[in-house]
Amino acid sequence: MSKTGLVYHPAYLEHDMGMGHPESPNRLRAIMQQLEQSGTLAKVTRIEPRKAEDEWITQVHSAAYLAMLKDQSPAGGRVSLDPDTSMSPGSLAAAYLAAGGALAAVDAIMAGQVNRVFCAVRPPGHHAEAGRAMGFCLFNNVAIAARYVQRKYGVARVLIVDWDVHHGNGTQHSFEDDPSVLFFSTHQYPHYPGTGRASERGTGAGDGLTINVPMEAGEGDDEYRAIFHKVLVPAADEFKPEFVIISAGFDAHKDDPLASMGLTEQGYAELTGIVSGLAARHAQGRILSLLEGGYNLTALAASVDAHITALLDC
Repeated sequence: MSKTGLVYHPAYLEHDMGMGHPESPNRLRAIMQQLEQSGTLAKVTRIEPRKAEDEWITQVHSAAYLAMLKDQSPAGGRVSLDPDTSMSPGSLAAAYLAAGGALAAVDAIMAGQVNRVFCAVRPPGHHAEAGRAMGFCLFNNVAIAARYVQRKYGVARVLIVDWDVHHGNGTQHSFEDDPSVLFFSTHQYPHYPGTGRASERGTGAGDGLTINVPMEAGEGDDEYRAIFHKVLVPAADEFKPEFVIISAGFDAHKDDPLASMGLTEQGYAELTGIVSGLAARHAQGRILSLLEGGYNLTALAASVDAHITALLDC
């Protein structure tokens, strides 16, 4: 059995925000087709997601927000939640399975069945706030998983690395006053959602444990590699995380239509290697990686394949 796992479920395709929307079911279709054609799919251990329990979702989201989503979930057509985010009849079930896929992956890692898992899930999560859907996101899958591994398994310190091209505002706000979570984010700036200045460093007991690295359009593999080595590695070595989570957006790719960065598939593989080194030193190699953005289907599929291949090689 491979020590690298993969979470996927066809129900993720049932979340559909309409023709022309960049966060399309075709994203996962492209990823799974690429993994099958390259042979990577045959090398991973498949992990079946489950529906996340409300008790874990409400560790991050308010009960009122969860009730609103259930109330608004349509039987037909679409319901708009924010200018970029809507629900179709299959959206809420997909969101529950996306968050639950992360929880199932945590369970598999903590049981020693695998060391690393990539979750090919949608809708993505890192923009979702405690009481608000935004930026294509309903549930903050990464934040829910972090709370789950802490409160179910007693993990004291969690590192979250967010390399999506957009700042993970929802994740930051979930943990900015929490000294048990180190949140590190690289992102194009200024860009949606407008947060993520270097001066945003956490509050109260969490002061200094939010690390934002705003990046300029056009920066690519060399700049990202240098930032990870110079900023992330020393911070993580001091923090000594016991579990590592990646908000794995692939929209900083040079070909992505929603941003202007310059990463390549090889760049993503190198970043994966750096994070894997941190996990090996401090977290018994334990890595949970969850899909966030990435909207050029060819670039997305190739980058995910490179990312999983790098996890397999760790």
